[in-house]
Amino acid sequence: MIAVVVLTGILTRFLPFSAFFRNVDTLIHELSHALVTLALSGRVNVIHLYSNQGGVTLSTFSSNWMAIPISLAGYVGSALFAVLLFYLYAKRNERAGLLTVMILAIVAAALFVRNGYGLLWCVGFAVLSGLVAFMAPPLLQKSYYLLIAFICLVESVISPFVILVLSVTRPASAGDAANLAQATHVPAVIWCLVFIAVTLWCAKLSTSLLFKRGFGSGAAKI
Repeated sequence: MIAVVVLTGILTRFLPFSAFFRNVDTLIHELSHALVTLALSGRVNVIHLYSNQGGVTLSTFSSNWMAIPISLAGYVGSALFAVLLFYLYAKRNERAGLLTVMILAIVAAALFVRNGYGLLWCVGFAVLSGLVAFMAPPLLQKSYYLLIAFICLVESVISPFVILVLSVTRPASAGDAANLAQATHVPAVIWCLVFIAVTLWCAKLSTSLLFKRGFGSGAAKI
């Protein structure tokens, strides 16, 4: 599992336009925050996505304790989404996965994302994914799908390690872990370790699903 994550992490960095696709993980991360906020009857004010693969969700909610599940949702949600993508791959249902990411990008652009780059990215990614889902030959569709799935997997694993370093060097800059530390008085580094444990477990599930199918040919289900 570790070898797969490391190898794909290296390879995706050398692919042209890989930075563009890495924002998929950012989108899922921020939408996970938004979903939990709405589930707790809070309000999502705005989502911003940036060209450096950063993002932020600004929301309001009625009770301080709600900051805990909302802050937990980002890294956990993106890791679980990677599992979903590889589950659909194992079921030879790539088109369903492409339609899922396309719809999520459209919903995000319509309801939440308000900065210029974020809107352009969501629209561009939705159009590209829709074209691949409905017009691309099977091999291209499968390759595009695996690119997205692997990027989601790799980014979901790498990101908690990045904030782990920040939690030691600059605790206030450790993103969701810093928010959790403020809400619970548990050090940010502990929350980073929780995120790492969850994402590694999800990565194990994802790679198991990957090798369940392998890389053989086969038409995707509609």
